[in-house]
Amino acid sequence: MGKIILTGDRPTGNLHIGHYVGSIANRLKLQAEGNFDKFYIMIADTQALTDNADKVDKVRNNIIQVALDYLSAGIDPKKVNIFIQSQVPELAEMTMYFMNLVTVARLNRNPTVKEELKQRDFANTMPVGFMCYPISQASDILAFNANCVPVGEDQLPMLEQAREIVRSFHNAYGEDVLVMPEPLLPDNKSCARLVGTDGKLKMSKSAGNCIYLKDEPEVIKQKIMGAYTDPDHIKVSDPGKVEGNVVFAYLDAFATDESFAKYLPEYKNLDELKDHYRRGGLGDVKIKLFLNNVLQELLAPIRERRRVLEQNIDQIYEMLFENGRQASKVASETLARMKAAMGIDYSQFLKK
Repeated sequence: MGKIILTGDRPTGNLHIGHYVGSIANRLKLQAEGNFDKFYIMIADTQALTDNADKVDKVRNNIIQVALDYLSAGIDPKKVNIFIQSQVPELAEMTMYFMNLVTVARLNRNPTVKEELKQRDFANTMPVGFMCYPISQASDILAFNANCVPVGEDQLPMLEQAREIVRSFHNAYGEDVLVMPEPLLPDNKSCARLVGTDGKLKMSKSAGNCIYLKDEPEVIKQKIMGAYTDPDHIKVSDPGKVEGNVVFAYLDAFATDESFAKYLPEYKNLDELKDHYRRGGLGDVKIKLFLNNVLQELLAPIRERRRVLEQNIDQIYEMLFENGRQASKVASETLARMKAAMGIDYSQFLKK
């Protein structure tokens, strides 16, 4: 079996530059390399409902927004199967079987779940579905025999949960019917967890500290000019801190030597800019205007493609539904193998 890739996003809002460097850029690289047999990108609406059950309209409306973000960023629907999670009902049945192989104690130890719970402050109102979403994610991966899962470092515990489920299933039922998934991490470590414009949290739709792929030029500039830097860098002559500085975090993720040649030629590269900032004599406005130029260049073509795509929404829905049908067939085959291994394929008792 060749490389089968699966990744996805929750449709709780438009995608932002954190998604771009954390996942989309990597997907575009994989797409261009073409070294895969199958490539799936899932719009995880079922998972989004685990903490948005009373906001179904929000999730439903954002499905097309996320699809537009994918396509406008350059994901090619001729090469990649983009589908909606809830259109593959086999995933729910697989999740139920996998739930019997995972203890509550194990879910409670999942670092990613702990961090998510802290951010949402559920207290005693946490839905059971949210607690179990690592198991749902395992189903998403294993249903399509994915052996390559692009993830950020913060998502590694989720993938390890899927790997544990593979081992538990094979130990319980004695047959190797599931494929062991492997992580694919971003090359650029600064891309693994892009901080929000406020400098306080990971870039997050719920925190309102994002620069979105669809943002207009003036909105992008406004957000950049208001981004958190070094609060002690009051005067241009003051030495500044690069660590914890949002603008430099974004430059780490997006700026190249070509960016400097085009927009800030007095510096050869980012190291020279950082050195000057640390010494003092370099103002925040100058580095923010440079970052603005870098991000405007990246986002302008994405925004233009989106305007064209928005004229053909019906075609995008048709693509999503057809891809869902194809994905359901693959998941159905995996589910059939699982049930046979478990001894619950009751069709064998039907009279011929």
